[in-house]
Amino acid sequence: MPKRTYQPKKRKRARTHGFFARSKSKTGRRVLKNRRRKKRAKLAV
Repeated sequence: MPKRTYQPKKRKRARTHGFFARSKSKTGRRVLKNRRRKKRAKLAV
């Protein structure tokens, strides 16, 4: 059996998709804005 593709790591997940990662780039800030507009409970990981 081959290894499964998703090997979760909390730090890696937060650094890639977290709030600070989103805030850094222009497109990421757009993502946050859209999620705020949609009234998401969680904006990022």
